[in-house]
Amino acid sequence: MSSIKEKIENLRNTIREHNYNYYVLNKPIISDHEYDKLLKELIHLEQENPQLITPSSPTQRVGGEPTEGFTTVKHDIPMLSLSNTYDHEDLYEFENKITKKIYNKKINYVTELKFDGIAVSLIYNKGIFRLGATRGNGLEGDDITNNLKTIKSIPLKLMNINGDLNIEVRGEVFISKKGFNKLNEKRKKENLDVFANPRNATAGSLKLLDPSLVSKRPLEFTAYYLRFLNRSDSNKYNITTQFQVLHHLRKLGFPVSRHVTLRESMWEVIERCDYWEEHREDVDYEIDGMVIKVNNLEYQQQLGATSKSPRWAVAYKFKPKQATTVLQEIHLQVGRTGVITPVAELEPVFLDGSTISRATLHNQDEILRKDIREKDVVLIEKGGDVIPKVVKVIRKKRPKNSRKFKMPQECPVCKNNLVKIQGEVAVRCENIACPAQIFGGIKHFASRGGMDIEGLGDAIIQQLIDKQIISDYADLYHLKKADFIDLERMGDKSANNLLSGIKQSKSRSLDRLIFALGIRFVGKNIATILADVFESVEKLQNASFQELEKTEGIGPKIADSIIKFFDNKNNTTIIAKLEDLGIKMEEKRSVTSGGIFHNKTFVLTGSLTRFTRQGATELIESEGGKVASSVSRNTDMVLVGENPGSKYSKALDLDIKIIDEDSFIKMIEKTKKINLPEDSQLKIEM
Repeated sequence: MSSIKEKIENLRNTIREHNYNYYVLNKPIISDHEYDKLLKELIHLEQENPQLITPSSPTQRVGGEPTEGFTTVKHDIPMLSLSNTYDHEDLYEFENKITKKIYNKKINYVTELKFDGIAVSLIYNKGIFRLGATRGNGLEGDDITNNLKTIKSIPLKLMNINGDLNIEVRGEVFISKKGFNKLNEKRKKENLDVFANPRNATAGSLKLLDPSLVSKRPLEFTAYYLRFLNRSDSNKYNITTQFQVLHHLRKLGFPVSRHVTLRESMWEVIERCDYWEEHREDVDYEIDGMVIKVNNLEYQQQLGATSKSPRWAVAYKFKPKQATTVLQEIHLQVGRTGVITPVAELEPVFLDGSTISRATLHNQDEILRKDIREKDVVLIEKGGDVIPKVVKVIRKKRPKNSRKFKMPQECPVCKNNLVKIQGEVAVRCENIACPAQIFGGIKHFASRGGMDIEGLGDAIIQQLIDKQIISDYADLYHLKKADFIDLERMGDKSANNLLSGIKQSKSRSLDRLIFALGIRFVGKNIATILADVFESVEKLQNASFQELEKTEGIGPKIADSIIKFFDNKNNTTIIAKLEDLGIKMEEKRSVTSGGIFHNKTFVLTGSLTRFTRQGATELIESEGGKVASSVSRNTDMVLVGENPGSKYSKALDLDIKIIDEDSFIKMIEKTKKINLPEDSQLKIEM
């Protein structure tokens, strides 16, 4: 047995060595075929001797059953985001702030490429990879250990260590441009939607609950942060600079960017930033800027951090990528809410790895402001490196046959009169029976916040529309099992579940129905107010402008939108169909008074992991609180989930109380409405 055990361990070490050569040193010494033979031999030996399998074995990168959801992990030290700079002046200002705190000292800087990926934290206990988590909201993230184990460039066991070592490593998971193109080509062949960019593909991959699926995605990893979890290890290795951190990470088996440099002055840093802005296409992965860090770790400690970002590091963001081309024609696109968006049909031009033939023009006012005409030569860029937009017209190159744009009076699809509300820039088609809006309207109607019809996904909706089985959301309640026979991916069980979901939706609460109708400006909170006050669709439909406007929370803009919605005969016809089909159209409402959140205003931001957003909202409302859409000085609390946006930053600026889901649960538990164990990931749906 000892000889078999020794052979297995030797094979593991050999495979780890080849992984190190390939992913860290970029100097493979054997072919892929030879590597696969070694791995197959190890798999065979472990299958014959399962008692010798260890978690750190190279064979254990894909294992275990799919999880039902991710548990939450609290970061010992917050994973802060970097503040951004956009020009040389900003970088000099960054330096000035540092020298005010660290004066009469020599400051040098490490420059690193800013990978456009997903930040993660890795925990190693006794040299073995034990835990991996997303950044989340900076304070806590998702436990995605099994997904991260599938990434071959993440070592399952540390290299070149004597004895045990406990560390945290942070870095970026990403997909290379080459890997991204191959992934999308494969998805095209399988008739699947392609990803918009490598970052989206990376994020989507890490959210998959089945590690075997994650292993098929070309994910890679690069490290940039190291923290010793034991003081003795910190003293033992005596690492004093960021440059030494990166060198030691590579020694431990982690890939580190080969384009890291040490710069003695901010002028040299700027020179490096300018070089990479010009040469960003020279690497096979997306970079959207540079990261500049104070090199001395002691100085980093002295500089500290704000509540949002470290004071010793900053990101220098590259300018968006641009190209010039000819705007051939302007077409109109009808969105799911009826918004008419002018779209530029362009002479195809290659920009940032893809051929661009269309770009958004936003609205009529934007076209007039920029004086954009058909046949113009225009400058385009990828907004946020994703969505192409027209930046400006090259007027010196304007041809004599250029044509001014004029918004038509009728919808290009259904010929219904277009509406432009005073004070709004958007022009709309308010006919919910417009073919261009049917898909979006049905999807919104069936959404979780609306009638919550489980099993009615995008693909099913589209097929039902294409086969002319349904033409509006009222038609959903006419569906029979025979209607699903010819639909793709619709088996007998799925059909039964969908029909059951449609039947159950008939008794949804009145506020859900009002929201589901898709009235402009009527979100979930406004729908709840309308249901509480009017208690039936009929009373709401017959309400005057004055009655609506005097309702708390309903301003003239919303009142006008409601009146216009019910003035449209197509809309009222569909509502009458819903009533005839047995959908609950009225409900005696009891407005909560008192409760632990009485008169408290909440704002929700980020992705909630232990509640649905709707569930959290209804719990707050059941305790007398209300949920607003934006943060103001009147906000009492902000409930923060993963990846919070600008609302979180504004709450910090206004010194508004911020709570996470654990704190929220403790508040709710006092009312005995729920009782969740501390590690529960239950999605609460009301």
